[in-house]
Amino acid sequence: MTLDPPVRALLAPNPSPLTGTGTNSWLVGATALAVIDPGPDDPAHLAALLDAVGPGQHISHILITHAHRDHSALAPRLAAATGAPVLAYGTATEGRSALMSDLAASLPAQGEGLDLAFAPDQRLADGDTISGPDWSLTALHTPGHLGGHLCLALGDTLFSGDHVMGWATSIVSPPDGDMGAYMASLHRLAARDWHRFLPGHGDPVETPAARVQELIAHRLGREAQILESLAEGPARIPALTARIYADIPVALLPAAARNVFAHLIDLASRNMVHALPALHPDAEFAAL
Repeated sequence: MTLDPPVRALLAPNPSPLTGTGTNSWLVGATALAVIDPGPDDPAHLAALLDAVGPGQHISHILITHAHRDHSALAPRLAAATGAPVLAYGTATEGRSALMSDLAASLPAQGEGLDLAFAPDQRLADGDTISGPDWSLTALHTPGHLGGHLCLALGDTLFSGDHVMGWATSIVSPPDGDMGAYMASLHRLAARDWHRFLPGHGDPVETPAARVQELIAHRLGREAQILESLAEGPARIPALTARIYADIPVALLPAAARNVFAHLIDLASRNMVHALPALHPDAEFAAL
């Protein structure tokens, strides 16, 4: 990255349909380095991060955008090797809304990808600033993909984690994902003039304003598809998912179904749909 301070990316060796080419671990600074999202617990990636620290450099901070294992699991080992503190919003389940906390008690145990062992050394609240000799990062709490998701602003460059990526949309999987919060976070980012997004997966997003608007339009389109389907009569999530996501590989349908449930929770909270007998993935949903 031709930025001042310098920004480098090391790609973790964890490609998959949900991580793209792998997790981007970002290194910020010329002397005291901030590592953003060290990635999965992989010895080879740990060695690569340590090898990236040149003469006169040291890792001073380890920052986690959110506690999914592909972003946070390597943090304890990297901290032990460098002595750097680990900073994040909180644990994997913190930041949930009251509604999602209530739903968590009635939903089957999921936690797919959650790093339930993760706990930061220091907690970052919205607006907190962390600084090095030549860099300053400001935490923006952007719940949606996960309740404790943070983006990190380096001036008008944003480390966008899994909230905004160029190669794919974010999975919003209740109770950890929250569609209402996700949309609010997108609108928050849309209110500021950004130069570039550096996401947790995939290439830099060089037209951030357009990408944010594209994601907003995409989610509103999915919402409209759900309401259009329910206008024909009550339906359950598998049927809605099959109709709406007819063009994706079968292996991705479970993730798509969780997105549909996230939309239905949001629509129910806005009194646009009703769940029978109660809000649950197995419920039947009807338009109001």
